[in-house]
Amino acid sequence: MIDSWVAAVAGGYLLGSIPVAVLVGRARGFDPRQVGDQNPGFWNMKDQLGWAGAVPVLAGDTLKGAAAGLLGLLLAHGILGHAPPGGGAPGEVALVYVAVAAAMIGHAWPVFARLHGGRSVLTFAGGFAVICPPAFGLGIALCAGVALLTRSFAVGARTGVFAVPFLQLIFTPALEVAATGALMSLIGARFAMTALAARHRKGRRRPAAPIPARPPDARANQPDGRPGAPPSQPAEPPAPDSGGPARTAPAESSRPSSG
Repeated sequence: MIDSWVAAVAGGYLLGSIPVAVLVGRARGFDPRQVGDQNPGFWNMKDQLGWAGAVPVLAGDTLKGAAAGLLGLLLAHGILGHAPPGGGAPGEVALVYVAVAAAMIGHAWPVFARLHGGRSVLTFAGGFAVICPPAFGLGIALCAGVALLTRSFAVGARTGVFAVPFLQLIFTPALEVAATGALMSLIGARFAMTALAARHRKGRRRPAAPIPARPPDARANQPDGRPGAPPSQPAEPPAPDSGGPARTAPAESSRPSSG
């Protein structure tokens, strides 16, 4: 039994670690972790290559989750020589959930891509196709219908993903729906981490505030260097010396006027 759990975790993680977007991007001459929003996933690849170039990423990331779910299902049916206790129902579901969760973790932190992965949305979708096929089919139909009505695949995809737990309630017990919610919480955590990383990068790229120019020193304009002192007037040049006796102003006569 322990071997089945270890195989589900290890196999699911290695499947999820296959960096589909990175491989497709390198085949086109770029690394999706260095362009756009730097997320190695379908949406960034669609922005860079368009729909035709991003379809392999859409299919590959979804198949990773489905393969992990099928691995858990095979392990639950005794591929290693023994089935889990309890007749297969609880143990079977638990192994599938564990394998899908490991694949989502592998997609988010892939060992083959320096632990720089995506948000695991498509990997979750592929795994959920194995967990509850009827609810998955209804989710796809809802996604397509909303996308046609709104003319936005993004709106349709979000509607389909968020509706998954409610659709699953029609077919499975609430405990399994809670487990699906736990898988979706990993997606929410990845979105939050991506937003924080983008905010950190934006803060590092923000230019520093310019340093205000220093006002000129008032003393630099004063001849004597004292602040506030008026500029001194230049001295008048002395009169040239002609060599004769100095002239004096005539004295005023003291004789009374005859009037």
